[in-house]
Amino acid sequence: MRHRVAGRKLGRTTSHRLAMLRNMVTSFFDRERIQTTLAKAKEARPLAEKMITLAKKDDLHSRRQVLRFISRKDIVTKLFDTLAPRFSTRQGGYTRILRVGPRQGDGAEMAVLELIGSEWLVEKEQKKKLEKAKEKSKRLKKARPTIPKVSPYVKEKPKAKKEPRAKEKKPPAEKKAKAKKKTEPKKPKSPPTRGKKK
Repeated sequence: MRHRVAGRKLGRTTSHRLAMLRNMVTSFFDRERIQTTLAKAKEARPLAEKMITLAKKDDLHSRRQVLRFISRKDIVTKLFDTLAPRFSTRQGGYTRILRVGPRQGDGAEMAVLELIGSEWLVEKEQKKKLEKAKEKSKRLKKARPTIPKVSPYVKEKPKAKKEPRAKEKKPPAEKKAKAKKKTEPKKPKSPPTRGKKK
């Protein structure tokens, strides 16, 4: 029984698990939206919310506490300058988990962990995909060779048939010479002589 046992081990050692969660939270604040397994998302969510709560205090001690967990200074700056003011009036619940479905391959349950208020990122990604698809279709149209369209009502002119060339007749003298060459017996070759001294 797992009485009073909190957290998930995620099939990793303590150091590996902590390093993975730190990296996940860092990339989460960088992109504001990550896709991972449901178990990992549930483990990373409270850590991310704790970092936002510390950033809302906006003092030196809280900044040092965040830097102890998130090693990238640019992400910490973004967290304190842009993300924390966004949630200044909100008392917790800064993130949401959306289930996506099973992963192809091993069937692991996938989920999207995102910051509340970052819905515009999804629209931005969709617009980018549409623009890329349009550009690709334009490039393919340019690459295709243009085939001239012929109206079905216009009849093509029948091509003139070429007359077969008349075979050149060889003179009888040449035929006789060829026949003689064929009938002449070939001379037997002399055996090769090996270097015999006389």
